Formats: sequence, C-alpha cells, structure tokens
Amino acid sequence: MDFAEDDDHRAIREGVRTVCKGFPDEYWRAADAEHRFPWDFYDAMAEGGWIGIAIPEEYGGGGRGITEASIVLEEVAASGAGMNGASAIHLSVFGMNPVVKYGSDEMRATYLPRVASGDLHVAFGVTEPDSGTDTTSITTRARLDGDHYVVRGQKVWTSKAGDCEKVLLLVRTTPIEECAKRTDGMTLLLADLQVPEVDITPIPKLGRNAVASNETRYDDLRVPVADRVGEEGKGFRYLLDGLNPERILIAAEALGIGRVSVRRAVEYANGRQVFGRPIGKNQGIAFPLAEAHMKLRAAELAVREASWRYDHGLPCGEQANTAKYLASEAAFFAADRAMQTHGGFGYATEYDVSRWFTESRLMKIAPISQEMVLNYVAEHVLGLPRSY
Repeated sequence: MDFAEDDDHRAIREGVRTVCKGFPDEYWRAADAEHRFPWDFYDAMAEGGWIGIAIPEEYGGGGRGITEASIVLEEVAASGAGMNGASAIHLSVFGMNPVVKYGSDEMRATYLPRVASGDLHVAFGVTEPDSGTDTTSITTRARLDGDHYVVRGQKVWTSKAGDCEKVLLLVRTTPIEECAKRTDGMTLLLADLQVPEVDITPIPKLGRNAVASNETRYDDLRVPVADRVGEEGKGFRYLLDGLNPERILIAAEALGIGRVSVRRAVEYANGRQVFGRPIGKNQGIAFPLAEAHMKLRAAELAVREASWRYDHGLPCGEQANTAKYLASEAAFFAADRAMQTHGGFGYATEYDVSRWFTESRLMKIAPISQEMVLNYVAEHVLGLPRSY
C-alpha cells in the first residue's frame, strides 16, 4: 500500500488551483445570489482541458480515470466554489460516460469531441415527480415512429437544463407491465433540449443557485434512433453502470466543501479576538474543528479506495456507496462547525460558510439519500433482507 500522492496527481491539483484562483469568493457569492451560471469559470476550465479529463484521448479528451476526475472536482469545491463550481462541470466531466461505453461509433465521434472541448453541454434526465429513487416506475414514454422516437413525459431536478443543448434522457420504450423484469424496457436517448417541444421551468431552491435545477416537460419530442445510446430496453443497466463513479465524484466534491469549511473556520478562529484571546484557543472551538478534520481524512481514504478500485476494473459498489455516505456526513459536520465557529457572522453571506452549509446538506440527499446507501450496504454487503 502506497499513500504517497504521485507527481501526476499533484500536478492536476496545482493546475486546477491555478484556474480557480481567478474566481474568488466574491464571484461565487454573486453567481449564487443572482442565479447566474458561471460561464467564465466553465470556459476557463474547458480551456485548461479539465472538462474532458475522463473522455478518451481519441475524442480529444485526457483519457484519465475516475481518480483524476475526482481530484479535479475536489479541488474545484475546495477553492470555495463549492457545489456551484463542481456542478457546473460535473456532468461534462463524466455525465457522458454511457455514450463513451455504449454509444455507437458515429455517436461518439459526433458528440464526445464537443463535450471534451466544452462546446457541448449535456444534462441528465432521470428523476420524475412520482418515482423519485424508484427509477423503474418512471412514466416518461418513447414510442417508435419510423426512424425517430416520440417522447412524452416529465422530469424533475434536471440540472443545467436551461443551459444545455442536449439531455441524456431515460425513457420507457416498453410498458412495465409487458416486461419480464421491472428493470427491463427502459432506453437512454440523447435528446435536444432547446426546442419548442421541451418546456423548462427552474425550481426555486435553498442553495446551489448558480446552477439551476429544473422541471422539464416533453411534448412529442422527436429523437432520431441514431441518438439512442446502446440497445433499446437496456437503459437501466447503462444507468446502473454509472452510479458508482457518480457517487465517487460526489464524495470528492463533499471532501472539497469540507476542506474549505475547516480552512476558513481555522482562519477565523485564529483571527477573532474575544475576551482578549483568539477564540481558537478555546477547546470548545478547537476540538470540533480537529474532529471535522479527522472525519474528512477518514472519508478521503474511502474515496481514494473506491476510485482506485473502479479505475482498476474491480467491484466497488460497497466502496463507492461508503465513500459517498462518509464524505457527505463529514462535509456537513465540517460546514456546520464552521458556521458555529463564526457565530452570528456565520449567518452572514459575506463569510461564505452559510453557502457551504446549505450545499453540504444537499449532499446527504442527492444524488442518492443516505438512507438508500444504508439500504444498499445492509442488503448487498451484510446480506440482510431487502426492506423495500
């Protein structure tokens, strides 16, 4: 076992930090308050080649693994950008993995170079109002009409929909009652978004407001069969294949938020004088921050193991879910203690810790709740009966 960070990973961290230095707290504070997508930041990351880090080299990407992608997103979050910064590039960094693995040669050649360059923005449309995490119960339907699918239905929480040209859309092509298994009959399409047949409505929400979450309605949207990812009816399997890397990347983003929260809390605790002494001298302040640091370090080990296993083609369901759970818990603990360290000023937006507090709380819900992670571990790792 070697815990030393290699030169390549160190160079990735330094390169991302260099880009992020051009986008200070004021930038992210304003983008969040104004509900404004951080295009300048996105373009700078694309120019640096970080957007395409996990896309194969033959399509203009960096050809790297989840480990390297997770380092990029961790450093973005740790810069102070938090989820606003990470979510702005998250889907571009790895959201097109189903196309990489299962798309046709023509589809890869058409779309992947544009994603790698930052030119093509793609959203991900899976969750529906009445299905939630019960993905097999989706009702968005696609019927075949000649060489096109015709899509009708509704999705929620589609991040970046208003800013994206395309959406990876999970639809039912076979009614569930006609399927041998509930997981059959779903298909993944790469569909247009900015067309009259698609209605996009932002959802007002607590935080991460620089990147909008949207309700999307599809009213007879036509999608060419050529823009189907893989085989018809196997979309759910393709989706499952991407769940582990998604959880690893979210865990890395949580680490970043936890890191910046602790760093700012320590700075404040060293500088804030009350009763003639820095508040960091008080164990009531110091001990929780030390605990937050240790929780983050432990979670980091889980993240690194999970990404290493994924990149080496080893089973990593337990590790990816564990990393997501532990990193989300550690990040929220760190952000909460940063709020407490700042006292009343923690509630003031100018100190930024309130932004990381609300964003870290989201990570305990999305993209999968902590309870569903516990369900997975209880059933698939411990062998307990399925509870749902």
